[in-house]
Amino acid sequence: MALPRQWLPRSITSLRNYSARRFSHDLASGITVGLVALPLAMAFGIASGVTPQAGLYTAVVAGFIISALGGSRVQIGGPTGAFVVIVAGIVARFGVSGLTLVTLMAGGMLVVMGITGLGSAVKFIPRPVIIGFTNGIALLIASTQIKDFLGLRTGAVPSAFLPRMKVLAHNIGTLQWPAVAVACATLAIILFWPRINRRIPGSILAVLGCTAAAALLHLHVETIGTRFGGIPKGFPPFTLPHLHAEHILPLLPSAFTVALLCAIESLLSAVVADGMAGDRHNSNVELVAQGVANIASPLFGGIPATGAIARTATNIRSGALTPVSGIVHALTLLTILLVAAPLARFIPLATLSAVLFIVAWNMGEWREIGGVLRLAKADIAVWLVTFTLTVVADLTVAVGVGMALAALLYIYRIAETTTVEPVTEQYLRDGQAHILQDKEIPTNVAILRIHGPFLFGATQKLEEATEDITVFPAIVILRLRNMTALDATGLHALEVFAERLREAGRTLLLCGARDQPAELLSGTEFVEEIGRENILPNVQTALARARELSADFNRVGLEIAEDMQLMKI
Repeated sequence: MALPRQWLPRSITSLRNYSARRFSHDLASGITVGLVALPLAMAFGIASGVTPQAGLYTAVVAGFIISALGGSRVQIGGPTGAFVVIVAGIVARFGVSGLTLVTLMAGGMLVVMGITGLGSAVKFIPRPVIIGFTNGIALLIASTQIKDFLGLRTGAVPSAFLPRMKVLAHNIGTLQWPAVAVACATLAIILFWPRINRRIPGSILAVLGCTAAAALLHLHVETIGTRFGGIPKGFPPFTLPHLHAEHILPLLPSAFTVALLCAIESLLSAVVADGMAGDRHNSNVELVAQGVANIASPLFGGIPATGAIARTATNIRSGALTPVSGIVHALTLLTILLVAAPLARFIPLATLSAVLFIVAWNMGEWREIGGVLRLAKADIAVWLVTFTLTVVADLTVAVGVGMALAALLYIYRIAETTTVEPVTEQYLRDGQAHILQDKEIPTNVAILRIHGPFLFGATQKLEEATEDITVFPAIVILRLRNMTALDATGLHALEVFAERLREAGRTLLLCGARDQPAELLSGTEFVEEIGRENILPNVQTALARARELSADFNRVGLEIAEDMQLMKI
C-alpha cells in the first residue's frame, strides 16, 4: 500500500522533476559539505568520549538516513555539539553499551513523536530555556577542549565542569607550546580564510595545512594516531549491541533528554533551512527520519545524531537543491573512510580542539544574551537557572527545572491577564479609537490581530497565518489590542515576522499593545528596528500612519518616474 503524500520523504517528492542540472548542484554541494563535516565528525566523536571513527560512522549512516527519509529538502544530519556533554557523561558512567541503549531508546521516542504528531510539543519549550542550555552546552564544549588545545598532560579529566576546570588549572604548568601553536594556527586559518576564498572550506584547509606542518616540522604534538591508533579503513561495521536491561530505568531520563535535544535541534535546523531555501519542511516526517537514524547509528558503531544547523547552512550556500545533496555528503565521507582513513592518524588533536572552539562559539547564541537581559526579571531567572544547571549539573536537570520554572511563569502570566473593572463612559470613549467597524482601511493595507496571550506554545500560529508573505500589501498593521500577554518567545516571533516583511519590501506597524506587552516591547531593540514611529497606541492612529506612508511611497514613485522621464529627454 502506498504511503499517503503527507508521509512521503522529501527525497521522493523532490525527484519528480529531477534533472542533470539539479544533480550537478547537489553533487557539488554534497561534496563540499562532506569535506566540512569530516573534521567535525571526528572532533565530536573524540569530545563525546568515544573514538573519532564513531563520529564518522554517525555522519555516514545517520546522515544518509536523515537525507533519504527526512521531511526537509536540504537538511544535513550527523553528530552535533548538542550531544557532546550528555554523551560523554553516559560513556563515563555506563560505557559504550549504555550509550547504545540510550541512543536506541531516544530513536524509538523520536519515531513515536513523529508518528503521533507530538513533535509539535517542541514549540512549548520557551526561548529562555533554549538559549540557556545552548549557552551552557557551548561553554561545556569549549571547556572539554582546553586540554588538547594547550597540550596539557593531565591524565583522566573529570566530566563535571567545576572539577574539570580545577584539574586543568592545577596542570597548567604542563602546557605544550607546539600544541598551542598548532591550535592557534588552526583558529587563524578558519577565521581569516573566508575573507580570501569562500568556496574552499576553511576548516578543511586548516586541518590539511596544520597536519602537514606538524608532520613536516616533526612537532611533538598528540595526534589521532598516538591516542587512538588511527582510524580503521573500511565500511562502518555492523554489530548487534550487548544491552543490559537493568540500565533501562536509570538511563531513561538521559534517553528522553537526547530525544528532546534531537527534536529541538533538528526542527530548528529545518526552520533555518526553510528560511534560507524558501521551503517548508514536514516536522513529523523529519522526526521519524531522525528516530530511524538514531536507531541505526549505534548498530554501526555510531553515536546520537540530529540536524546540524551549520552544515545545513553550508549545504544551502553551496547550491543544494534536494536531499540528494545530503546523500552525496554521506557517500563522500564513506569514500574517505574507504580510501584515505589511514591518513587521519597524522591529524593533531590540537587542530580538532580548535575546530570545536569555533563550533562552541558559533552554536552558543551569545548575541541573544543581551536580548534576554532586557526581558522581565522572571525570564532572566529562567535563562540563568537553565544556563547554570546545564554547566554545573547536567542537561536532564537543567531542562527539567527550566521547563518547570517556565510553566509556573506561564501560569502567572495567564493569571495576570484576568481583570475585573466597571464599564464607564471614559472606557467607552477610550475604546472608540480601537474599534474597526467605523474605520476605512486603504487597499494597500492589511490588518492582522493577535487574540489572547502570545506566549511560548502559541507563536507558531503567527507563522502559519503568514506563511505566504507575498499575498500581503505594502503595509501590514498588527493589532495587539486583544493580545493579553507577551513573553520572550512571542517577542522573538514578532521579530522574525518583522524581518520577513522587511525582506519582502513591506512595512510593519504595531498598534494597541496593552500594559504588559507594551512594557516588554519598550525595553528591546525591536522597537528601534521597526521604528518608534511605527508603534501606535490604537488602530485609528495606525491607519493614519499607513496613509502617511502611502503618501510617501507615492511621492517617491512620482519622483523616480519624473527622473526617468528627464533621462529619456
